[in-house]
Amino acid sequence: MSETQAGPIRARNPQRRKALTLLAICVVVIGLGWSAYEWLVGSHYEATDNAYVQGNVIQITPQIGGTVMAILADDTDFVKSGQALVKLDPADAKVALDQAEANLAQTVRQVRTLFANNGALAAQIQLREADAARTQSDIVRANDDLNRRLALVGSGAVSREELNHAQTQLATARSSLAAAQAAALTAREQLASNQAMTEGTSIEQHPSVQAAAAKVREAWLATQRAALLAPVDGYVAKRTVQLGQRVTAGAPVMSIIPLNQVWVDANFKEVQLRKIRLGQPVSLVADVYGKKVEYHGTVAGLGAGTGAAFALLPAQNATGNWIKVVQRVPVRVTLDATEIEKNPLRVGLSMVATVDVSEQGGKALADGSRAAIVTQTQVNSGLNGGADAEVHRVIAANAGRGAGAVTRAGSGVAAAAQVVPGAVARASSSSVN
Repeated sequence: MSETQAGPIRARNPQRRKALTLLAICVVVIGLGWSAYEWLVGSHYEATDNAYVQGNVIQITPQIGGTVMAILADDTDFVKSGQALVKLDPADAKVALDQAEANLAQTVRQVRTLFANNGALAAQIQLREADAARTQSDIVRANDDLNRRLALVGSGAVSREELNHAQTQLATARSSLAAAQAAALTAREQLASNQAMTEGTSIEQHPSVQAAAAKVREAWLATQRAALLAPVDGYVAKRTVQLGQRVTAGAPVMSIIPLNQVWVDANFKEVQLRKIRLGQPVSLVADVYGKKVEYHGTVAGLGAGTGAAFALLPAQNATGNWIKVVQRVPVRVTLDATEIEKNPLRVGLSMVATVDVSEQGGKALADGSRAAIVTQTQVNSGLNGGADAEVHRVIAANAGRGAGAVTRAGSGVAAAAQVVPGAVARASSSSVN
């Protein structure tokens, strides 16, 4: 190379060196800036785009089997709590209710007979006691007649035949007394047996009546459950039931999703969990609205295990060639109800969640029980009252106007029964041998 060609090359070298120096300086500045950002800002946040909206998917299942006669709600419909969704044919349930009510009515009348028998058996005891007392008088009279004739036999004033008649009358009276005492004892045992069925209870509280009343309640509830009601306010999804279909108890027919009670499950990598604590603020962006709408939430809890641990087919890392896969743990994030009402979300929508981990005063795991009920419904709370009213109606219709007097008489018969056996015992001890 000639000297004339080497001159321009050496002249351009300072410019190249300057450019490289500037480039190096820029790289260093950018690196320092990035490091400063990570130290001052980036280290205070943990973000993931593996986050999805979750909510309560409430399955509507019938409590009794039946044929579908009407469908009153379809997919995407909004329903209110207590609104009828599906109606089943109530014919079978009504037949069962009629049978149960008839059985209860018959049982009430049978129990009324038991209470009435207490008074009848007590009167029977008194009657048998009166027979025993009368027979005792006959024994005394027959014994006196026999003693007088015995005194006159030696003088010939009384014949031997007349004496035999007097002895026979005394023996007959004694046999009658024994029969009357046995009849009184039998009546007393019958009363005790009948009292064992009625003592300490009333017609309505009698075990037989209670058992029949339970069947009426069961049948009445079945008639009310022929209509499937919405337990909460929400939107209908996954309707599978069809008109005329025969459904069984427990088979899902549709789902209700209350979109005002949704939350977000953000699946953070295990290396991101070091600084995540309960109560930390979270900012979220939904793909459906974009960055124009930002939601604000709070870390409510961390999952007890990774998603792979609860998978239907969990990984078996001890078999085959092993490749490490970074695990993720679901973190539940509650949302602001007013923001959800303004910009509704759907279950399953994608979210980007960013947690502000600068505040480390919270706990990594919950350490106490929940103070409030997670969710509840009052739709079926009044059914028991209606069943009780139906039972009382049937009992009142068959207990009779004198049911109260019969019940009170049942408690007073025991005292009378305690007096009567004593009288029988006295009559037995005073009999003449």
